[in-house]
Amino acid sequence: MSAVVEFEGVVCVAGSFPVLTGLDLRVDRGEILHVQGENGAGKTSLLRACAGLISVSSGKASVLGFDMRVDRKAPRRHIGLLGHENNLYRDLEVSKHVEFRAASVGARASDTAAALEKVRFPQQLWSVPIGSLSAGQRRKVAIASLLVGRPQLWLLDEPHAALDTESRKNLDAILIEASASGATIIFVSHESPVTKEIASRVITMDGGRITEDSGAG
Repeated sequence: MSAVVEFEGVVCVAGSFPVLTGLDLRVDRGEILHVQGENGAGKTSLLRACAGLISVSSGKASVLGFDMRVDRKAPRRHIGLLGHENNLYRDLEVSKHVEFRAASVGARASDTAAALEKVRFPQQLWSVPIGSLSAGQRRKVAIASLLVGRPQLWLLDEPHAALDTESRKNLDAILIEASASGATIIFVSHESPVTKEIASRVITMDGGRITEDSGAG
C-alpha cells in the first residue's frame, strides 16, 4: 500500500497556539479514516494541514507524494475539501456553481449533471440560486462540487451536517464507492453510530495528537 498521507512528529501552529503537537499518522490509498475527538482536539487542524492550509512548523509531512514543508500548495488540485462552511457562491444557480467547480479543476462541464444526480439533488432546483436553498440542499451542492473534481484525497469536516437520514446513507454509499475506486477519505464526524460502519479505521485525537488508533499494532 502506498501512503497518501504520511506525518511524522508534525507540529503546526495557529498564531502562537500549537494545534498539532507531534502528530504521527499514515493513511494509505483507499482508506476511509474517521477522525474523532472533543472540540479543540485538533481534528479540523489535521484536515487543514493535509490540505496545505496551515504550514508545518516541524516534523515530516507528505501528502500525495508532495513534501508539505517545501510546497504545501502543490497537492491541492488533487484534493477535495469540505469544511463546516460550504463555501458556495450564493448568487449562482446550482448547476452553474458545479460547472464552475468542474472548470476550476479541469473536469468536464458535462460531469455536472452526473454529480448532482449522484447526490440526489432535485433537477427542478438546478436553476435555482444557491442562496434560496435550505441548509441540507446547500450541503448537497457542496458535495456535488467536490465530487465533480474526482479528488484523490477527500477531506471532510462533519460531512453529514444538515442532511436527512436518506441523504446521509446516500453520502456513505458515495464515500464507499470512491474508496473502492482508489480515493482516500479522511473525515471528521460526531456521527459515530453511522460513520463507524463505513470507516476502515478510526482514530481519536486529543491535544493535537492521536491518542487511539484502531489500525495501530
